[in-house]
Amino acid sequence: MSGHSKWATTKNKKAAIDSKRGKLFAKLIKNIEIAARLGGGDPDGNPTLYDAIVKAKKSSMPADNIKRAIKRGSGEEAGGANYENITYEGYAPAGVGLIIECLTDNRNRAAADVRSTLSKGNGSLATSGSVSFNFERMGQIEVPSEGIDYDKLFEIAAEAGAEDVKDEDEVYVVITSPEQMIEVRQALQKNSIDYDSADLVMLPKNEVELSLEDAKKVSKLIDNLDDLDDVQNIYSNWTASDEVMEQLANE
Repeated sequence: MSGHSKWATTKNKKAAIDSKRGKLFAKLIKNIEIAARLGGGDPDGNPTLYDAIVKAKKSSMPADNIKRAIKRGSGEEAGGANYENITYEGYAPAGVGLIIECLTDNRNRAAADVRSTLSKGNGSLATSGSVSFNFERMGQIEVPSEGIDYDKLFEIAAEAGAEDVKDEDEVYVVITSPEQMIEVRQALQKNSIDYDSADLVMLPKNEVELSLEDAKKVSKLIDNLDDLDDVQNIYSNWTASDEVMEQLANE
């Protein structure tokens, strides 16, 4: 995983307990609504909804919020928005590539906000395909490392079809093909291994190693994009040395 993955994990954990809690909940609710709309409101028959609910619970979202989101998405209750998925490609400083996934009920607003935020952060929008060619859609399951033996986790995950398990300090990151993610997740559950999230993500094929100065610029831009109401996920191909990451964390 890239240095940015470690940074994102740290930021997400902070987000669950700081002033960004409301924005995090809004993103999670959108995920639940769209999953229920596309696959129905029964998580046992809708793996995407199941994983969206798990992620919301791990972020301490109240059960009532989750239930209402499911009902709105499935049409059982009024008020669900007509969201559409839009993906933008862009560049951050130092030539870092960005994949910006939005879930929005206003395409014009989403485009304007993303373009403006990129511009303010010395980044720019890119043409379709110019960045995404360097990324690959994969399954990613995050397992808290505390109390979990790496070798045992690797064995279970590999037998279920996982491609790799990476040690990212506080979490183990299980990498799978998109087709195998659910089967691997179920294998972990059968072996009583808890997990924080199971998502389809975009992983970079090649990475750009940044200096501290450039890492500050890029991480700030990504944080500002993440603050936008319509932005759900941001993927990038930057990495940095452990020393730079430590300095960033202490800023």
